[in-house]
Amino acid sequence: MQISIITPVYNSERFIEWCVRSVVEQNCADVEHLIIDGGSTDRTMDIVKSYADRHPHIRWVSEKDKGQSDAMNKGLRLARGSLIGFLNADDFYEPDALPAARQILETLPEPSLLIGNCNVIDETGKLLWLNRPDTRYYQLLQVWRFKMPNNPSSYFYHRSLHEKIGEFDVDEHYVMDYEFLLKAFRAANIVYVDKTFGNYRMYADNKTTSLFTTDAGWKMVSDVSQKHVAADNVLYRLHVRLGIALLSQSLNNEAPSLLFRVKRRLMLLGQQGLDRMLAQVENFAG
Repeated sequence: MQISIITPVYNSERFIEWCVRSVVEQNCADVEHLIIDGGSTDRTMDIVKSYADRHPHIRWVSEKDKGQSDAMNKGLRLARGSLIGFLNADDFYEPDALPAARQILETLPEPSLLIGNCNVIDETGKLLWLNRPDTRYYQLLQVWRFKMPNNPSSYFYHRSLHEKIGEFDVDEHYVMDYEFLLKAFRAANIVYVDKTFGNYRMYADNKTTSLFTTDAGWKMVSDVSQKHVAADNVLYRLHVRLGIALLSQSLNNEAPSLLFRVKRRLMLLGQQGLDRMLAQVENFAG
């Protein structure tokens, strides 16, 4: 099976070489790297072209687009592989991540989503922590409480998954990865392996980092969660509503009253009960 790695990029001269080189250095036959540039005005494309001239597995497009989701969709349409991975321009793979992921996916039924671990590093490459994600759907619905697969460098999947869930929403510019995972967890066979596939660079100018340090960012995430749970059963809907209510309380900076503390304690107990019930539901469903 051929594996297609798609990198959406715009003005990323600082880190793009790490990204490109990490694919070049994989010990993996039959891989292609599609770099979809949104019309960068810095040296990004000079760097990409210098590698593409020497490595035929690299293909690139450079033109104005409607944002990251649009670039991701372009990459999907150009991809020749039956296996897909997304690698952001400031991130990079661990050695031998691609052959390991491909070997596993070739044994799994379609469509499957293979999830591994991810190193979270700072802009200098210093390890901050290792993300070992939770892989239950009820946990994904409340990423402010649980550990979601926090970067696409940590997962790969069968291209046929998009036949079930469609492409990325071109009007979504911030939480497209989260929305993809919510859809994929309902449509794909989810498999977790305790292996580190990727490196996610967290720093001040990173779009995702900036998003999750604001109340508005968390509201955006909770809105997407609520949208996707609307078609689920009443337990999931209650689980998300209670989680969002508790999140809103935690973002409130006012000094809590006694009544507030009692109410919150009761809500937390209810949340724990729902966690246990949904874990049993998902265990039963397999």
